[in-house]
Amino acid sequence: MKRFLKTTFWVIILLVAIILSYCTIVVIKARIDTPKIIKKVLNADNMTLKVSDLNQWQIDALLTIEDPNFYKHNGMDLKTPGAGITTITQGLVKIYYFNHFKPGFAKLKQTLIAVFALNSLVSKDDQLRLFINNIYLGNVNGNRVIGFNNAANVYYNKPLNQLTEREYLSIVAMIIAPQNFNILNRPEANLERTERLISVILGEYKPKSLMDIYYGQLDKETQKGLAPSSYFPSIYDKK
Repeated sequence: MKRFLKTTFWVIILLVAIILSYCTIVVIKARIDTPKIIKKVLNADNMTLKVSDLNQWQIDALLTIEDPNFYKHNGMDLKTPGAGITTITQGLVKIYYFNHFKPGFAKLKQTLIAVFALNSLVSKDDQLRLFINNIYLGNVNGNRVIGFNNAANVYYNKPLNQLTEREYLSIVAMIIAPQNFNILNRPEANLERTERLISVILGEYKPKSLMDIYYGQLDKETQKGLAPSSYFPSIYDKK
């Protein structure tokens, strides 16, 4: 029995050592690679938007839905209600540091890079700029729609700065599942999701847990107050 316990102890120690070594290698490599990765993508032709091209309402609305604690967390957030399990920082890691991301052990690597490399070496504004220019926003006629500028042109035939607040939020609504909430292919689903986003932004619905990312069901009275084709010029206007 003592021999078994001793063997088990050393096996555990070995496994811990292997995991720590793996984590250390991942972090060191990521910190070496990050500057050249980010320099390359920031200089890419598709980086058409700056954070300053979004008005403050657009930034606040996007972060309220996608990453409520973005400017305060260290790349990982497992506490904020409605945040989900993937921050904007972690999402960028998935784009730039993986050829094929598979859930499971890759989540550990993703989080390590997000916390100890990307978030510590790249400013929050640059992270947000990367996100708004590189987020996948569905397929239209067989072509991938990448970035908010592209989405505004494809879905509404106008630049981002000319979108109404509801049009902008309908694009934000697609982020969580671009095909399921596609503006053109799934308009009813997109409309319902957009209405839920409006409810959250207005403070009428508050996420109840980390994974409350679909925001429950809108009550019937709220649904009656939302006109499908023409909501108010500003979603802050009340009937």
